[in-house]
Amino acid sequence: MQTHKIAVIAGDGIGPEVISVGMKVLNKVAELDKSFKFEFTEYPWGCEYYVKTGRMMAENGIEELKKSDAIFLGAVGYPGVPDHISLWDLLLTIRKSFDQYINLRPVKLLEGAPCPLKDVKKEDVDMIFVRENSEGEYAGSGSWLFKDKPNEVVIQDGVFSRKGCERVIRYAYELARKEKKTLTSISKGNALNYSMVFWDKIFAEVGEDYPDVKTYSYLVDAASMFMVKDPKRFEIVVTSNLFGDILTDLGAAIAGGMGLAAGANLNPEREFPSMFEPIHGSAPDIAGKGLADPFATVWSVSQMLDFFGHDAWAARLIEIIEEMLVEKKVLTPDLQGTATTDEVGDEVIRKLMEKSV
Repeated sequence: MQTHKIAVIAGDGIGPEVISVGMKVLNKVAELDKSFKFEFTEYPWGCEYYVKTGRMMAENGIEELKKSDAIFLGAVGYPGVPDHISLWDLLLTIRKSFDQYINLRPVKLLEGAPCPLKDVKKEDVDMIFVRENSEGEYAGSGSWLFKDKPNEVVIQDGVFSRKGCERVIRYAYELARKEKKTLTSISKGNALNYSMVFWDKIFAEVGEDYPDVKTYSYLVDAASMFMVKDPKRFEIVVTSNLFGDILTDLGAAIAGGMGLAAGANLNPEREFPSMFEPIHGSAPDIAGKGLADPFATVWSVSQMLDFFGHDAWAARLIEIIEEMLVEKKVLTPDLQGTATTDEVGDEVIRKLMEKSV
């Protein structure tokens, strides 16, 4: 029997509630399949850990996580701990240490999911964002000069390497070819006359190896408009770290809300563990109340199963989310339901048992 070793960082706010559901779902899938199992190691890292220790994770945290096949992350962030500390000292540290340079985020309107756009059909919103996940404006390069003086100056660098751009763009071309879909590059070459002109140049160069893939290129402001006015023009999308971060939240709003938004941080070569997470944040205002929507976590579980090669189970979980959205019987308040986080999780498990793969 195959064993998948999963490092679990439930994190802050609603993180522990939704991750608990995700772990139950993973265990049930393994129980039903019988050809593999999951072995969880839980780590108490996050903002509460920071308040107690002055660190977001243990000093040997990366060495600990390296022992796992994948990382399951809940949410990071809590009032009183500055966002740049909670982000940089845990999430970004993991992404960079394990070279998780692909951030894969589905923006897909499921049957029954609420959509704020008028006259948009389910098939009109079906995108996969391939976001560069290791450099750009999130590289942490810059300067802070004359701090707290009248002539204070800050410089935030965007770091774009040929290797960094080429590998994420090539990944997106490969995905577009495999899925037989169009590929759209989103940049801002008219204003960012070094970084984004460089990005556009590499997109064109790599494209010479994929003459069968139909491509489009948009400026980020135009892309934002078209995602709202004409979302069906986007299928596979590749973009930089910052633009991808912003546009995928817009995509989540279009496709039913943050409660349905999942993300995978991938090291495609599998030299290091990849990380899977709901992207809705820690929502401390509803923590402990059973109000958190676990669907994004279940979707990230689906991504993890797909990563491990259990494609049929991954697809079944998306089907179950869709069934529950259509039935409207067991949903959390964000989807106009009255169920608790655990009740939604229990219904997912009931459906798994009712119809296996």
